[in-house]
Parts: sequence; structure tokens; C-alpha cells
Amino acid sequence: MMWTRTRQTALPALLFAGLAACTADPYLEPLPRDDAGNAEASASQSAGQGTDQAEARKALLPRLADKVIVDKGRRQLHLVDDGQVFLTFKVALGSKPSGPKRAEGDGRTPEGSYVLDWRNPDSRFYRSIHISYPSPGDIRRARREGVDPGDNIMIHGLPADFEWMGRSHALTDWTEGCIAVTNEEMDLIWKSVPPGTPIEIRP
Repeated sequence: MMWTRTRQTALPALLFAGLAACTADPYLEPLPRDDAGNAEASASQSAGQGTDQAEARKALLPRLADKVIVDKGRRQLHLVDDGQVFLTFKVALGSKPSGPKRAEGDGRTPEGSYVLDWRNPDSRFYRSIHISYPSPGDIRRARREGVDPGDNIMIHGLPADFEWMGRSHALTDWTEGCIAVTNEEMDLIWKSVPPGTPIEIRP
């Protein structure tokens, strides 16, 4: 049976736009150059200078997550590094958050283990990071049940008309299955979560 994976109506039509812009790391500054235009990081540098520059560069980077955990019951998203949570955000979920996502349009946020596999800097929901739902297991289940599993589940910020809501947006679950945070929080997540980071969404 052929499956048509329709897009959620709450998401923009062209979510893949601008993905190439996400591959560069904007938090690494170029090495300072000398008067002759040569990079100071040359073979003639002392070991001490090299170490200082490496430390300076490291300080420019945000702390990077090696895992994201979403606790649906507590409406929390955690950024984890080496087993330790270093940032937690309050989130809004799908409009019918209880239980795992089963089908397109059911208003549920998925549950299970996925990957944050690509991102869209131009989303109308102020940046979005894609969750790799549906997994092969989700697709097999949907086939057995004769339904479309849905797709385009994202972590995203707020649409332009609702930026003013700030954290009060999370007082209700309003997405079509996505995970929403404030725009300021999305900026922190964007900087701290590289493509390929695993995400675990718990009930």
C-alpha cells in the first residue's frame, strides 16, 4: 500500500528551506591575523598561544546537548550532557496530549525514541527542529491499523502573531502534535542541540 504523508496544517508548506545554512557553526570566530594577513595559528606559534586560543574558542561555544528528554506528563523539555540535565524548559504539546501519536490529525505528540535530524531557520513558528517521527515501527503500526501516521513533528517557537504570549503559551496544549517553547528558549535550544541529537519523548 502506498502511503501519503500529508503535512500538518499548523506548519509551513516548505519546511526544508534553508537547511544548508544550519551546517555552519556561527559560534566559532576566525583566528586573529597578523599585520601580514597570516593566521596567527601557524606552526610558528608557541604551544602556550595555541592553548590560549583553543580555550578562547571553547568559551564562545554554548554547552552542547548529547540528548534531549521530553517529559510529557510534566510538560518539560530537558537538555542533557553526559547524563546531567543542564537546561529545562516548560513546553506546550499537542491539543490531545495523552497517549502516543497514532495518526495524522489526532492532536497527539509522539512517544518513544527519535532523532533531531534537521532544522528550519525560516519556520513561521520561529525556528523549528524536526523530530524523526514516524519511525519504521510507527509506519508498520500505522499500516496494520490502516491509518496515515502523520509527520512533520517539530520542536518550535511561537508564530509571529503570538510572540507576546511568552511563557504563558504553555498554560495550554495548543500544537497539532509538536513541542512548543518561547522564542527565547528556542534560541537556546537551537544553539545547544546539534543535528543528529537523540530525543526521548516520555509519557
